Amino acid sequence: MVKLFSESSVYESKKLANAKPDQKLPRFMQEHPYAGKLIVVEGIDGSGKSTQLKILYNFLKSKSYPVILTEWNSSKLVSKVIKKGKKKEQLGPETFSLLHATDFADRLEGTIIPALKAGLIVLADRYAYTAFARDIARNCNSRWVRNGYSFSIKPDAVFYFKVPVKLALDRISLTRTPKYYESGMDMKLSKDPLESFVLFQSKVLSEYEKMVKEFSFIPINATLPIHEQQKLLREDVMLILKKKAKACEKIPTRENLLPLKV
Repeated sequence: MVKLFSESSVYESKKLANAKPDQKLPRFMQEHPYAGKLIVVEGIDGSGKSTQLKILYNFLKSKSYPVILTEWNSSKLVSKVIKKGKKKEQLGPETFSLLHATDFADRLEGTIIPALKAGLIVLADRYAYTAFARDIARNCNSRWVRNGYSFSIKPDAVFYFKVPVKLALDRISLTRTPKYYESGMDMKLSKDPLESFVLFQSKVLSEYEKMVKEFSFIPINATLPIHEQQKLLREDVMLILKKKAKACEKIPTRENLLPLKV
């Protein structure tokens, strides 16, 4: 039997079940005690964050850093169930949310935390913030969604790849049509998958924007050339890894960030 939650995680979840909406998530808002570093990338589909994280992963490996990469919806426990449900287009918003929370819990307790305890660098392609953005964009209750991830730990840095929705769509459309859930077709926003993508991802983008200050996201202009984005990402990550004075306290100001036009 797979153990998804530690006793402390269950305790925090129960404690927050009746929490007031304005209360913070205790474990999620505190610095984690582990020797390793947890680096997260977030952004809407088509932002290019996955490409950037894989380039960073290969760079750190080439420099002999102890690093692992973990991706959203990759738990051996439930990923197949989620993929099957997506394929049959049978997942409602709450079911979708609970399955992804289970996937996340399994990876957090079985992969992420053990790696951090061992002093490794953990690169996470999406984290709980993805659920906060997508699930709330699907009209799930914000408090319910956040409480469902109250067992999470706070990352050392969250890089937010900021891109206009239409540019993200253009990138995806170069190779394929947006997928059913990716385009929010389950929300019945439009019968046209392309139009639905713009409408749904705009809602997701709006939720991300609300979280920038709350969770101290480090924004990166994802409209820049790939090599320029990677340069910005590496500079900040290396500061964190080298533990330079107050490196994690100062959130970089991206003067090259452009106003988003949906």
